[in-house]
Amino acid sequence: MEGRRIKVAAVKLFGIFSDGKMHCLMRAVRNMRFEPEDTPPKALSLGLGMQMAGISVAGIIITPVVVINAAGVEGEYLTWAVFAALLVSGVTTAVQAVKVGAVGAGHVLLMGTSGAFISVCVTALAKGGPGLMAMLVLASSLVQLLFAAKLALLRRIVTPVVAGTVIMLIPITVLPIVYEMVTQGEDRSEMGRGAICALVTLLLSVALAMRARGALRLWTPMIGVLAGTLACAFLGLFDPTPIREAAWIGVPEVPWPGVALEFSPAFWALLPAFIMVTIVGMIETIGDSIAIQRVSRRTPLSPDYRVVQGAVYADGLGNFLSGAFATVPNTTYSNSVSITELTGVASRDVGLFVGATLFALAFFPKFAAFFVAIPGPVAGAFLMLIIGLLFSVGIKVLTREGIDHRKAVIVSVSLGIGIGFQYGMIFPGLLAGWVGQLLENGMTSGGLTAILLTALWEALSPRRLKYEGALQPSSIAQIEDMLREFAGKRGWSASAANRLCLASEEVILNLLGDRQSIDMPARYIRFTLREVEDAAELEYIASLGEENLENQILLLSDTPDDRHEHEVSLRILQSLASRVQHQKYYDIDIISLKVRRASGAGGGT
Repeated sequence: MEGRRIKVAAVKLFGIFSDGKMHCLMRAVRNMRFEPEDTPPKALSLGLGMQMAGISVAGIIITPVVVINAAGVEGEYLTWAVFAALLVSGVTTAVQAVKVGAVGAGHVLLMGTSGAFISVCVTALAKGGPGLMAMLVLASSLVQLLFAAKLALLRRIVTPVVAGTVIMLIPITVLPIVYEMVTQGEDRSEMGRGAICALVTLLLSVALAMRARGALRLWTPMIGVLAGTLACAFLGLFDPTPIREAAWIGVPEVPWPGVALEFSPAFWALLPAFIMVTIVGMIETIGDSIAIQRVSRRTPLSPDYRVVQGAVYADGLGNFLSGAFATVPNTTYSNSVSITELTGVASRDVGLFVGATLFALAFFPKFAAFFVAIPGPVAGAFLMLIIGLLFSVGIKVLTREGIDHRKAVIVSVSLGIGIGFQYGMIFPGLLAGWVGQLLENGMTSGGLTAILLTALWEALSPRRLKYEGALQPSSIAQIEDMLREFAGKRGWSASAANRLCLASEEVILNLLGDRQSIDMPARYIRFTLREVEDAAELEYIASLGEENLENQILLLSDTPDDRHEHEVSLRILQSLASRVQHQKYYDIDIISLKVRRASGAGGGT
């Protein structure tokens, strides 16, 4: 304890506290009315939940329609597939919100059928019918659940750079479809009327999004869509016939298609393609789960990777249920991120009501028909606003840790390749089969490029020095010997080596916490170290408590009086490291530091 007092006194002497005041990272307070744990009025949650379900239901229904029609499957299987897709989407959306054990993000993440699976599902249906497709979806969902359990092992590949790039590619991938919806029409007259309806929807939505306050802002989505639909009805573009002909209540009068429990040559030929698309969908889910955390809090916090794991688990559960029900697999819908940021409501109650609404719509065909009947120009205009906001979310995720030349290269090349494949400008007609169909999606090709370039950087980076052993006070001295040897070989000054060792000591002391008691079992720690340009990167993998070290540093009090010793330790660490990251998973915790060679470079997170 005396040594700690001496160290704190020395730190104060050298001015780390800046005359008794430490300026933390500025806390950007969002215009967020309800955070995930808050409970809004039930009418508000129900209304917003129905809005979000209404925006998503068309995409949920259209995807299986496209797949089944393209595969040429006869009979009433389409009715079953749409019914099952709504059921699965409702259940998994609710699970994402309420979080059942480790499954679910605990945030509002809409789930729906995935367009990325269109090509492989068409091939599976054509070769073996619904049974073969169901078996392939089940098998690939098990791979995703395995990845979710070991997500920490993929941390150097599925990085914020990869996630941000994928999120930025989503609008690039989806906007061509949106533009086609806005400009649809059989002749110039119909296209002109559609353009008027789209402008009414877009202008009113934008005006309300920028100027509306209070409850009016929360109803912006529905107001814009209703205004555009009324304009279409006035101009003769709204056809109510499908709504009149649909039944009020009903279930498919067709049997369950079943699962082909056999490993045929067609199964083994298509399984790699299904796994590849599943991994791509998992990357999108990771990006969405990181993004939804950033837009759901008044005070920005570091991403909790237990939330990410839970979202991937729920996505895998959705794919498993899709296989069991023999319908098209699902994934997270990124527009939930944009809608949450637009409305300022992130309460889990909303996600629960979205799931309940989607589930109920499966049994009320007339309501589903109403949402599908919304004219294309109206839906396209509103989606233009929602999808466009995602690009800024991707930038926020990408720039959270800053952009260096390596990240700039990965992002620029990945975006270039993604855009090139999306618009058919790279190897047009050369790539055939499922590979060509898979890569022609810009999000897929760009996301895979970002992963490969990240893996290449890791392979070409300097070898990491490692230490492994029990987490105990003696670990401080053992790791310090490694750090001083590292600093000496690279010509670091004595003061720089001291800062490096002091930062490492603070991390280990925080890892130990109150576990130094003789009654507490020893914990395992794995420490790695490498040089990156003018700095050292330190990484600690161990078990820890519920608190996130990175968030504790972000939320330090600015009051200099009556500091707790733990807060003093955090302030010392903040002053010494230029970056502190803490990724919490269910099985392990990973803390990474960057300590620069030059003095005075600390103070960041």
